[in-house]
Amino acid sequence: MEPALKTHVSDGTATVTISNTGKRNAMTVEMWRELPPLLDRLAADGSVRSLVLTGDGGTFCAGADIGSLRDASGASQGLAVAAEEALAAFPRPTLAAIRGYCVGGGAQLAAACDLRFAEEGALFGVTPAKLGVAYPAAATRRLVRLMGPSAAKYLLFSGELIDCARALRTGLVDEVLAEGGLDKRVAEFTAVLASRSLLTQTAAKELADGTWDVPPAEAEERGAYWAAQARESGDILEGAAAFLERRAPRFTWPAG
Repeated sequence: MEPALKTHVSDGTATVTISNTGKRNAMTVEMWRELPPLLDRLAADGSVRSLVLTGDGGTFCAGADIGSLRDASGASQGLAVAAEEALAAFPRPTLAAIRGYCVGGGAQLAAACDLRFAEEGALFGVTPAKLGVAYPAAATRRLVRLMGPSAAKYLLFSGELIDCARALRTGLVDEVLAEGGLDKRVAEFTAVLASRSLLTQTAAKELADGTWDVPPAEAEERGAYWAAQARESGDILEGAAAFLERRAPRFTWPAG
């Protein structure tokens, strides 16, 4: 089968599957190029409440197709960075569901998701030191924020693979599931996300990701904007009423 990014939307969750099984789901140049517009289309779909990124079969993604590494111009790395940034900027919660190898460009994509759930046996690695590649600045900062400087440097300096236990301990993954339990847990968790306030999730994502490198006054301004949105939407009153009435809330943001 030809390498592809497969997409399926069901029950409010868009699942994007990296499929290049002959090469452990390595990302080709065309797949890197295809991901940002694909994410734009899914972001425009009002039925999508969360996005899951996963790999076909027993592997998440073993990195970039080795053929793209022969491009000394850096164009292929630029496409990878653009894809990573598009994933990080997706406006609703994103989750990487990881089995097997999550290495190189695969780790780059997983780190760009909001959360990472992994099945026991998964292996993680950031391998530029094996290839003579300068890891992108944005990807480096993201890795440091997830894991802390020392744990990130361990991966970047050595290119060594780490197991699920170490990935969980250092903050690279959020949950580790027993073999065979990943799909059920992801389905349960995305159902929880769909039941919660989209306004809260959208505001939390922007403020968590977007206030690191801006002046405090600008961060406060965005916080005030979201507080006003919550008041004007009526979702605060609805959430309180649902709690008191012991029923599921019916949030309406965004209107229309």
